[in-house]
Amino acid sequence: MRRTPVATLAAALLACAFPPGAAAARVLVLDHGRVHVREERGLGPADPIGPARPARVPSPRTARAAAKPPGPTVRAELDRLLAAGQIDQPARDRYRAQYDAAQATLKRLHGRRLTELKAVVANLDAVSAAHGLTAARLPLAFLTLARNRAWWTTGPLTRYGQRVAFGTSLLVWQSYPGQGLQVQWLGTFGKANALWRGGRRYDPKLRALLDEVTPLAGARAGGLAFESWFRFDGGRPPWVSGLSAGTALQAYSRAAIRLRDPTLFGVARALLGIFRTAPPEGVRLAAPAGPHYLIYSFAPKVHVLNAFVQALNGLYDFGALANDPEGRALMAQGDAEARRELPHFDTGAWSRYSWPGRESDLGYHELLRGFLEGLCERERAAAAAPPPPGPPALDPAPYCAQAARYARYEHERPALALLAARPARPRARRTVRVPYTLSKVSTVTTRVTRGGRAVAGRTVRLARGRHTLRFTPRVPGAYAVAVRAVDLAGNAARVSGAVRVGR
Repeated sequence: MRRTPVATLAAALLACAFPPGAAAARVLVLDHGRVHVREERGLGPADPIGPARPARVPSPRTARAAAKPPGPTVRAELDRLLAAGQIDQPARDRYRAQYDAAQATLKRLHGRRLTELKAVVANLDAVSAAHGLTAARLPLAFLTLARNRAWWTTGPLTRYGQRVAFGTSLLVWQSYPGQGLQVQWLGTFGKANALWRGGRRYDPKLRALLDEVTPLAGARAGGLAFESWFRFDGGRPPWVSGLSAGTALQAYSRAAIRLRDPTLFGVARALLGIFRTAPPEGVRLAAPAGPHYLIYSFAPKVHVLNAFVQALNGLYDFGALANDPEGRALMAQGDAEARRELPHFDTGAWSRYSWPGRESDLGYHELLRGFLEGLCERERAAAAAPPPPGPPALDPAPYCAQAARYARYEHERPALALLAARPARPRARRTVRVPYTLSKVSTVTTRVTRGGRAVAGRTVRLARGRHTLRFTPRVPGAYAVAVRAVDLAGNAARVSGAVRVGR
């Protein structure tokens, strides 16, 4: 049978060399009161939504004394939802019992365990007081409450970024000190994609994961969204991320084909709402060439390219695999802006994490390169397939070229250059400044010697740009100056010179 252009493109996309899963992550699993460790792949970086940190951890005394916000209480909102017919009596009683149990547990906890559970309860109280506790949000909100109560009464203390799971559940949780344990959506949908990549033998597990995840989507922006229920980098819950939403679109679209279940396309289609909607409800930010899809719905000034590109990957997969016009349109609109933004994130020697902002660390640089390679492969596949009706295929060259440059930067040495010392005629017992330039973020070691003996030096992580080596010579004479830089990928460069110091 002759394939249609859409079927040919879908087959090509499913055959793309998608970026492989990350190295195995160590996950702590709480099961029937005991904790064991398992290794899982495909969960992504430990902090994939940015280098920011959750809210500051308050002292136990502050946590215990924190006042409830004005507005409807959780108990009152549950009663209201019951009276409105949005939940039934058994659901109301179950949620009320979970909340009462958490409040009782707070009276028995101390130290950090109190702090963590108190923060989860406080977030639930705040959303309720702001009239945000809808029926669709109850399953995730109270699952978060129950899981935290179980962990902080039974499990060990956790470090920042520690991945956690419960029993046979396939959800991925993460520790955010000061905000408890929270569902890590990028890790969860990254796990779904890893199961998809693993082949048909993992189909039952993929089905189970999506069956567990889907009821946790909240109503938002005229559709569904997987919301985060913790304070992060100034954002208050519940908020959403274009990065995890794009990965969710991938997971549902791929699974719809693999599992032959078109209802999963329906879930994916409902996730498009945040890509149509401006912040803080959605992630669509108006920009010169088209929308920029935000990493945080609460932070319209934070533009992160890895999140934007992964959102485009997800929209691309959904539009192609579901043959969905709106998915393709949302992708094409964002694609125009992404092409405009690409140069802003390239320093000429490394990538920036955000614009404006600092350079990426190695993990985010590699993550961005992988996402760009994925978009390059998708658009190459589309260009090679028979042209479908509608707009012409997009040119993959910008993404392919940018990914290649970022790959090259991972093997290039930093560029170092010493500049003229200041003052022009250095004198003993006075500070000498030797400026130098560095092309990319590196660990820099500076060393000043006289007659083979060390006079000054230090080792520090520095960003690209101009820096200064300072030392105060005690006696006149010739001083050797050396600067060595090792970039994040381990490439090293060295430059040296001499400074003659007068009396």
